[in-house]
Amino acid sequence: MSAVSLPTLYSFRRCPYAMRARLALLVSGVQCEIREIVLRNKPAALLAASPKGTVPVMVCADGSVLEQSLDIMLWALQQHDPEAWLTPQSGSLAEMLTLIAQCDSDFKFNLDRYKYPERYTDVTTPDSYRASASQFLMLLEQRLEQATYLYGKHRTLADMAIAPFVRQFAHTDKVWFAKQAWPKLQAWLLEILESAIYETAMTRYTPWQDGQAITYFPPQ
Repeated sequence: MSAVSLPTLYSFRRCPYAMRARLALLVSGVQCEIREIVLRNKPAALLAASPKGTVPVMVCADGSVLEQSLDIMLWALQQHDPEAWLTPQSGSLAEMLTLIAQCDSDFKFNLDRYKYPERYTDVTTPDSYRASASQFLMLLEQRLEQATYLYGKHRTLADMAIAPFVRQFAHTDKVWFAKQAWPKLQAWLLEILESAIYETAMTRYTPWQDGQAITYFPPQ
């Protein structure tokens, strides 16, 4: 694929949605140009492609635009899925998508209000949102008591789409998280965060500027 026809990924290193997109691109090996952005100074090219101005955004080689992280994951894995992320040992793709939707709705709602209470005028007791978010984590713990990963013996779309948000929850209060009776969840998260693929996904890039040389992702 020539540089001219490369897809372009607009990303932000610490955004969990962008993390999950980068993880899928890494495992699939689908090459793109990565453009790290600064959220307080969004480039015009990003806003032209996606006026919503959030990341990740993938501008495909044919000019089509993917504005949702899960769509980017599925797009990449449907091209090449060497670790069978779309084919769980137990369950189905539909079941995985249902669990991911639960993460992205109820869990994310509570996570945001626990982690960033200052952003919400009606949040006076962040710990109540932590308790509500914990219900989802207990569900994951129950699943992980049955297998190493959420849907069997190998990691899948569900593991890698959900882990960045569990990481965000865990890092809000690491001491509290470590004290919870979630040994399987804690081991699962640690294994993913210490994996080579996650380390590569978290590579630091200089913020993109128009006219700079292409930065390839996955790294060449």
